[in-house]
Amino acid sequence: MKNRPFRERLGFALAGWRTGWRREASFRAQTAIAGVALIALLVLRPAPIWWALIAILVALILALELLNSAIEAVIDLLHPGLHDEIKAAKDMVAGAVLAISAAALLVGTALAVERGPAVLHEWGVIP
Repeated sequence: MKNRPFRERLGFALAGWRTGWRREASFRAQTAIAGVALIALLVLRPAPIWWALIAILVALILALELLNSAIEAVIDLLHPGLHDEIKAAKDMVAGAVLAISAAALLVGTALAVERGPAVLHEWGVIP
């Protein structure tokens, strides 16, 4: 698989996204949340740095979801039974997704605190 043309490698990556979408409810849920984040950006109209920060966080979350799913798939294939070390490995990867998701929630809250009042004022909700 090494040294394949870019187009072919891109195809593999897109197949990974399709597989993640098809097989993983968490990936679909995180993708939906990314859509909500995009809507929030469109409504709040923050400075470009916020767009960049949200884009990076969304990419990290989706990438970690795919990585989590891939690691779990390999672990389950190699050792389908229950084992304390396997549980620990799966829990740690899930913890990585949770860590970046918590960071994204904090960033989203900071964005809402900064831009929310101005948008509400523009809409006439608050004086």
